[in-house]
Amino acid sequence: MSTEIYTITHKPFTPPNDPMYIPLHVGRAKSVDLGFLGDDTGESISADNPYFCELTGMYWIWKNRCSADYIGICHYRRYLINEKGRLFTQAELQDILSRYDIVTTKLLTLTCSYEQGFSENHHGKDLKTTAEVIQEKYPEYYETYQKLVTGPHTYFGNIFITSRELYSQYCQWLFDILFEVKKRTDFTGYNSYQKRLFGFISEFLQTVWIQKNGWKTRECMVGMSGEKIETRQLKEKLGEFFAARDYEGAKQYFLDCYSKRPDVLMEASDITGELRLCMQIISTCSFEDEAKGTCILDYIKDYHGLISHFHNLNQAVAHEMAGKASPGEKLFLSHRNLASPQAVQIAKMLLAQKDQEISVK
Repeated sequence: MSTEIYTITHKPFTPPNDPMYIPLHVGRAKSVDLGFLGDDTGESISADNPYFCELTGMYWIWKNRCSADYIGICHYRRYLINEKGRLFTQAELQDILSRYDIVTTKLLTLTCSYEQGFSENHHGKDLKTTAEVIQEKYPEYYETYQKLVTGPHTYFGNIFITSRELYSQYCQWLFDILFEVKKRTDFTGYNSYQKRLFGFISEFLQTVWIQKNGWKTRECMVGMSGEKIETRQLKEKLGEFFAARDYEGAKQYFLDCYSKRPDVLMEASDITGELRLCMQIISTCSFEDEAKGTCILDYIKDYHGLISHFHNLNQAVAHEMAGKASPGEKLFLSHRNLASPQAVQIAKMLLAQKDQEISVK
C-alpha cells in the first residue's frame, strides 16, 4: 500500500524527515519559487490561490498526481499526529486506513452555529449561495447542509488522509460546487482575508460530505510544528514599538493587522499566547500613562522581558485571587512600578473573562 501526504506550504520550511510527506508549494504561479514541487504545472488553478488557499494544491494533486493508494493533505505547520504526539508512520496509517474510510481532525464544537461564526468575519450571503448551488447540483446533500450550517460542528484545516478513490470522489463533488459558487460571487469590497472564501467554506463542506455519506472517520489530534511566519513578524514589529515606548503605534499596527487577518488571535496562529499578552501590555500602558504619566515601558523595553513579566504578573494575580500567592508573589505585587494598580486590575479582568469563557464552553 502506497501513501502520499502532501505538505501544503506557501512559505519556506523544513519538511518532515519522511519521504511519505511531500512538500507542495501552492500558489506558485504568482509567487517566488521555494524550490519545492509546485501546483502550477499540468491542469492547475494555482493562480486562483488567493481565493482557494490550500485547495489549489488539492486540485493539482487530483488532476496530476492522484496515483498512490492513499492521499493525504497537511500543512507546513499542522500535521495529524498519533496518541504519542508524533507524526504517523506509513505502518500506522496502513493499520488505521484498513479500518477507517478517512483520517482527519477532531470535530470542532463552536460556541455558536457555524453560520453565525462564519458571518462574524465573512459575508453570510456566501453560505446562502453555497446552499443554492448544492440544492441545484446535489439536492441529496441539501438537508444535511442546512442542518449542519445551523449547528455548532465543523472539521477544520482541510487536513485529512483517505483512499485514492474517495479523494477523487470528494474533489469531484467539492470543486463542482465551489467553481459554481465562484461564478455567482461578487468579490467587490472583500478584503484579502475574505477573498480566501473557498478555503474556509471547504472546511465546512468536508463536514457535510463526511456526515452525509456516513464515512467511518478516525479523528486525530493536530500537532503544530511552529508559529506562522506572519505571527512571528507581527510580534517582532510590536517589539519595535515597545522598545520605542510607542504603545499607541503598537495598538494601531495590531488593529490594522487584525482587520486583515481576524484569525491572528486563534490558538492555531497565536500558539504561545504572546499576542494576547501584547494586547494586555498595550492596554496596561494606556491606563498607567493616563493615571500617573509613566508606564511599564519606562522600566522594561525588551519584548521577551515584557512577555515574561506579564506572564508572571498574571500568574501572581491568579494565585492571589485564589488565596495561594507565595511570599515572593506578594512582594512582586506590592511593587507599584512593576505591578501598578492598573496592571493588576486589568489582569484580574482578563482572568475573570477567561474563566467565564471556559464555563460557557
